[in-house]
Amino acid sequence: MSHKPILAVILVLALVTMACGVNITLPKINLPITQVKTGPIVTDNITVALPKDTSTTTDLTLAFGAGDMILAPGAKEALVTGTATYNVADFKPEIKTEGHHVSIQQGRLNINGIPTFQGNVKNEWDLMLSDSPIKLHINSGAYVGKYEFGGLSLEDLEISDGAAQVNLSFDSPNKIAMDTLNYQTGASSVTLTGLNNANFSDMTFRSGAGTYTLEFSGELKRNADVSIESGMSTVTIIVPEGVAAQVFFEGGLANINVSAGWQHNGNEYTQPGNGPKLTIHIKMAAGNVELHNR
Repeated sequence: MSHKPILAVILVLALVTMACGVNITLPKINLPITQVKTGPIVTDNITVALPKDTSTTTDLTLAFGAGDMILAPGAKEALVTGTATYNVADFKPEIKTEGHHVSIQQGRLNINGIPTFQGNVKNEWDLMLSDSPIKLHINSGAYVGKYEFGGLSLEDLEISDGAAQVNLSFDSPNKIAMDTLNYQTGASSVTLTGLNNANFSDMTFRSGAGTYTLEFSGELKRNADVSIESGMSTVTIIVPEGVAAQVFFEGGLANINVSAGWQHNGNEYTQPGNGPKLTIHIKMAAGNVELHNR
């Protein structure tokens, strides 16, 4: 799937504003224009070996600038396998391993001035992850992300990105209990599905203006707490029927629309169900909240 029109815009925004992957030195006066030339498309194979003790949790950090990133399970004989495809030489990924700390980082583009690009920029990571225990940290800028984490063994998941378009799913259960799931984003479009399969105890979602969908399908194995804070945006919360849930809403100018099946008492919304309970706290200054069960 091609995202060239999106990528052309977000690359420039990311390169000007991001600290991750870009170093920009701007003179005080007479700002020069630096032309960044694209070259031939290069594909690097990415392989990170499994730790010798596969029962020990690995801290894995992925630092990505702008472009397309795909993550999925499937690495069999390694911690990470896949490819990085790019046509700006400075985007070549850098891999560092220190004990059980592993980082894969987009190469830094050093620019003196305001960047312009000659030709279409390509920057894509397509990676598979092992199901060995991992604490996963993703630090990204303005990009398009497609993540499938079902069947992995994520002990913690932390994502921080800028103006992004992300689809993240847990199509099958996380193999171990997840302590925390933290997602922080700017003005973005983010869809998270199968969240109960993540098997987290605490989740935090913070965002700027944008459109966000959090869908809590899957098996809820234990009580879980969710904190949502958003700017002027539209946030859709979907908790399937039969899942016990309690939602507390705090917002000045925000509107909340609730589908049938939820019981309403002031700023508290309750859905009856059996088994563990999902408790959600929502804070919004302005915008819309859609609370559904299907």
